[in-house]
Amino acid sequence: MIRVLVVDDEALVRSGLRLILEAAGDISVIGEARDGAEAVSAVGRLRPEVVLMDVRMPVMDGLTAAGRILLDPQAPKVIMLTTFDVDEYVHAALRLGAVGFLLKDTPPRELAAAVRTVADGQAMLSPSVTKRVIAQYADRAPSRAEAARRQLDGLTGREGDVIKALARGLSNAEIGRELRLTEATVKAHVSRVLAKLGLANRVQAAILVHDADLH
Repeated sequence: MIRVLVVDDEALVRSGLRLILEAAGDISVIGEARDGAEAVSAVGRLRPEVVLMDVRMPVMDGLTAAGRILLDPQAPKVIMLTTFDVDEYVHAALRLGAVGFLLKDTPPRELAAAVRTVADGQAMLSPSVTKRVIAQYADRAPSRAEAARRQLDGLTGREGDVIKALARGLSNAEIGRELRLTEATVKAHVSRVLAKLGLANRVQAAILVHDADLH
């Protein structure tokens, strides 16, 4: 069972998310929190594998809570929840190490699939949603773009191809088809690229490519 903590200031939303996730059969909601402060405490106490975290909450917002939770090397995967398809706070959360975000009206099957995806160690990079946030809110000041390009200069040509495809929201299988590589080879390239760049996940790699304006 995948252990999930649900964090939202609205009891009705928490109840709805619990019902959807537990109906999946392989997901267990082990706890709920009403704000970021409760979430930080609950993560330390319950040790969930995945946290579904609302962005905007009283007492402590989701961004602040995600930043604190993700400082722990053994931190759970954090998915941000939002009512809006573009939210400036989400981009900051991705930079902190959140693996992506979902709209609160995400269909039940997609919500459960997203939890499974991140629990399996993969980041969610939805071309239709996450990339819009990256594109709209990435700070592309010349100094940042130059620094990002310098960081990417250390990659080989093939690694550069892989990270650019990754930034477009392609899965390992899709990248493999495009670059004529096996999925296992793509996975190895992705792991090597993340290690070289000192990045936590695919979402941070995509942000770096957007910062460099190379997408």
